Amino acid sequence: MEYLEFELPIKDLEEQLQKCKIIGEESEVDVTETCKQIEKKLREARKEIYKKLTPWQRVQLSRHPDRPYTMDYIRAICGSTFLELHGDRNFRDDKAMIGGLGKIGDQSFMFIGQQKGYNTKTRQYRNFGMANPEGYRKALRLMKSAEKFGIPVVTILDTPGAYPGLEAEERGQGEAIARNILEMTRLKVPIITVIIGEGASGGALGIGVGDKVLMLENTWYSVISPESCSSILWRSWEYKERAAEALKLTAADMKKLKLVDDIIKEPLGGAHRDREKTFKLVSHAIVKSYDEFKNLSPKDLVSQRMEKYSNMGVFKG
Repeated sequence: MEYLEFELPIKDLEEQLQKCKIIGEESEVDVTETCKQIEKKLREARKEIYKKLTPWQRVQLSRHPDRPYTMDYIRAICGSTFLELHGDRNFRDDKAMIGGLGKIGDQSFMFIGQQKGYNTKTRQYRNFGMANPEGYRKALRLMKSAEKFGIPVVTILDTPGAYPGLEAEERGQGEAIARNILEMTRLKVPIITVIIGEGASGGALGIGVGDKVLMLENTWYSVISPESCSSILWRSWEYKERAAEALKLTAADMKKLKLVDDIIKEPLGGAHRDREKTFKLVSHAIVKSYDEFKNLSPKDLVSQRMEKYSNMGVFKG
């Protein structure tokens, strides 16, 4: 388990507890009371640290290397029913954008999301979760297939942004994202969006238009990352914490601004601390969200979605 800087007091207590247990196992000394005292301190430290996280600390948690990624959620939720589909039928298969059919219970869903890597090799293979235009075109192809067969769509967001390379721009990165946003607003099946990590810029928006948009507690959603914002405004990354505060990018901020619909509570310490519980919470939230929209006619569904997004940013003086 890796620890972030603000989690070091927890690390020290966990190491003390481990040493205490080893001493008890290897000697005849009764350390039960000592272990209980350390466990009590550990519980208190966890509550104290995680109940007052700053926006920047939540950004750090969203990027935790042990945090589950899109395929982890899909495999846990769908099991062996997931069938991955490939290619945009135009250029190539983008490994940063994955998608396919899977079931939760008896209900089929089209799952689409960005996938990051676990080590240097897989991060390069997945292009660090940054999709090219063909990734967004693949996503749109899968959404249109889902629409044809009346299958609801689940999009899972976790990206530092769309790939900003020259070749991506040459192949129409901006157009691909804009096209997806347009087509998603009028897709005739329910769309449920779940932000599981980073929701950055147009890279996230390209698959982020949903009838129900859910954010895990320790995630962020913004037009720009705190580091990039800091480098633009202050010509330095040193002000990233200040930028994170100003951007109002946390789940609580997004809910308050009515840009997302609900927050999925994470286990204490983050999704990586109890993966199985997190998977169950996300699965339950998807099913519950689908139940809200499954009986709506396509016309009402699209009308409601359009109204929802038209009301965003409206200011009444």
